[in-house]
Amino acid sequence: MKAKQVVTVILISASTAVATMWGYNRINGSKTYFYAQDSSKIPVNYAKFFEGERSGGAGPLDFTDAASAAIPATVHIKTKTVRTVSNNLPKHNPFSDLFGIDPDDFFGNGNGLRSLPEMASGSGVIISNDGYIVTNNHVVDGADEVTVTLSNRKSFKAKVIGADPSSDLAVIKIDAQGLPFLLYGNSDDVKIGQWVLAVGYPLNLETTVTAGIVSAKGRTLDINRRQSQTPLESFIQTDAAVNPGNSGGPLINPEGQLIGINSAIASPTGSYAGYSFTIPVNIVKKIVNDIMKFGTPQRAYLGIQYPRDDMSDDQKKEQGIKDGEGVYVMDVTADGAASHAGIQKGDMITKLNGTPVFTGAELVGQIATYSPGDKITVTYKRDGKENNVTIQLRNNSGTIAMVKTSVLDKLGAQLQTLSKKESTDLDVKGGVIVKSVTENGLMDKSRIQEGFIILKANGQEVRTKEELEGILSKASGTVKLEGVFSGYEGLYTYPLRLSSGE
Repeated sequence: MKAKQVVTVILISASTAVATMWGYNRINGSKTYFYAQDSSKIPVNYAKFFEGERSGGAGPLDFTDAASAAIPATVHIKTKTVRTVSNNLPKHNPFSDLFGIDPDDFFGNGNGLRSLPEMASGSGVIISNDGYIVTNNHVVDGADEVTVTLSNRKSFKAKVIGADPSSDLAVIKIDAQGLPFLLYGNSDDVKIGQWVLAVGYPLNLETTVTAGIVSAKGRTLDINRRQSQTPLESFIQTDAAVNPGNSGGPLINPEGQLIGINSAIASPTGSYAGYSFTIPVNIVKKIVNDIMKFGTPQRAYLGIQYPRDDMSDDQKKEQGIKDGEGVYVMDVTADGAASHAGIQKGDMITKLNGTPVFTGAELVGQIATYSPGDKITVTYKRDGKENNVTIQLRNNSGTIAMVKTSVLDKLGAQLQTLSKKESTDLDVKGGVIVKSVTENGLMDKSRIQEGFIILKANGQEVRTKEELEGILSKASGTVKLEGVFSGYEGLYTYPLRLSSGE
């Protein structure tokens, strides 16, 4: 595509986007939040797209201009985390007399806790000229210190604005102005077989650009379940080389536009083995806007259960799942959006707002771009007949109300207030029991196990979930949890790290 054509396309796209946003906001007032980008202003890092002829003159197979746009807007993120873990050793440990010191003191304190510093790194994408950056949640999760280094080697301390473990996305901020940033593309327009570039800081190298093609869309790996009980996955799959350290970096098209955030690789060794997976930018935009406006994603749910991609034919037969072009409804959630619209078990959902869907991951990816309260048209087949119905999407509580962030949501565990009988049996006034722990969640990282009963937090008595939430919401850094396990003697102490880097 020649320079004049590129200019014409971008100007038409920009004017159309501005007109659409103006009209939408006129109708909806302040209902929709658009922080991210002023489409009428093109950042300086895209200058080469407007110079007489593009570099090399090799048309779409020349990626030099796309790389020159992406490199200044891709950052290196380094984190430092001080893990405080519990020794949980008896106070009169038989080894304490061996050297004349208490083993707890040997690790630096006498409260049964010890500190283990950890360093890690990843990549990020600047999305505004005033320092907002998108990266993966797993890059900054639990970090005490986050440092961002630009391609010109200037470094800044970063603040974590918010994160969403379900999609593995996070927003951080540095105190800087006039920064280059990447323009959003449209991941719905991404085609299988098209060229893409992955940019980042793999293996602690300097900025690295690799090329590949889109090899699939709507992929799910079920990896976000390690950090969330409600994982959101609808990956773009590519064969662009991605390694540890690329996490959080951009995937761009040949025009230099951001089409996704690199998140994972499929590998038996932990290093690149042919396939990488990217969070589509349309999902990124929605979650970033929610985090910046509400502090937490306002995620919409259709309220159905659908077959996993890896189910065998025997499993499908056992559960009565029928094959067909669409997403089979295994069940509907009571009081969910689909249930209220009349969708039933056994229906086959084929389209959302006229866009065909063939897998559960594709359906989830489409729904993820909407908010509770939004209305969509769902096309489904029942008994061979095609039907259309308008559905108002809901949140995970079955309402359209705004979801507020709670410190308990960040713990990666299911908690429950002790019943009166359980309190009486344990001879305590109350407490909070850990019913389950999500792998790699905050509680899992603190070695807290299922069945632990929290009686105190930072020395304050805990009798209910609400009391625990109140204490934790006012705390920062590391909180000391004390409690017991039913059937075991003694008081157990665990450090729980709440805050991410400043």
